[in-house]
Amino acid sequence: MPTGANSKKKYTYVWVSAIILIFGIFAVYEITKRIKGGTIVENDRMSLGLQHKPLAFVVNEGKKRKVPDFAFLDQDSILVTNKDYLGKVYVVEFFFTTCPTICPVMTKNLVEIEKTFEGNDAFGVASFTINPRYDSPSVLKEYAKKYGVVDKDWHLMTGDRDEIYELAQQGFYIYASEDEDAPGGFEHSGMFALVDKNGYIRSREDAYGNPLIYYRGTITEKQGVNAEGETQQITILKEDIKKLLAE
Repeated sequence: MPTGANSKKKYTYVWVSAIILIFGIFAVYEITKRIKGGTIVENDRMSLGLQHKPLAFVVNEGKKRKVPDFAFLDQDSILVTNKDYLGKVYVVEFFFTTCPTICPVMTKNLVEIEKTFEGNDAFGVASFTINPRYDSPSVLKEYAKKYGVVDKDWHLMTGDRDEIYELAQQGFYIYASEDEDAPGGFEHSGMFALVDKNGYIRSREDAYGNPLIYYRGTITEKQGVNAEGETQQITILKEDIKKLLAE
């Protein structure tokens, strides 16, 4: 028979094992809950092997879609081309300075993203006006000043109207057009596109393995969900920019 000392030690081991088991079950439950709720942080993802897959390439007719050549004047009257963005991860938008609806929200979202990657020379933004007849470089410069655009690699560009519309509709498949019945006289989608360091359009995939292609730019992180029940995508855009910067 076990002595009193051995018996005491045995029961101590039993209690310690029980406590470890209970804490282990609780930890697994908490991790599972956080994964399902989308609150698990990046460090947790790394330790659990739950890193997202690499971003998908957007493919058209069997070819990876690349940003076509462009050359426009920016807010400082400097000629900017697609080649100036090579080696950088950048977000693309189409907007106009007198837009009374979605453009101010889009710009504020981009300023928030700009702050997130402040000081990173490998990040930039390309904003193309769809109202170049009014949005001259000086107008764009005032707009940039109004919203606090400071990144030297955020170019607000203007130029030939037809070339800009071709870039939007054929280059990025982002809808933009003049429409006298639309607020401000122009209609556009309010979507952002994401481009990698080699000039390819990239995005994450949906549940069926299809690229999402665009990111919703008209809802802020703070707002979360709009009146139509659509959720903000600025958070995932930030995450995906980080992925491309790390490539």
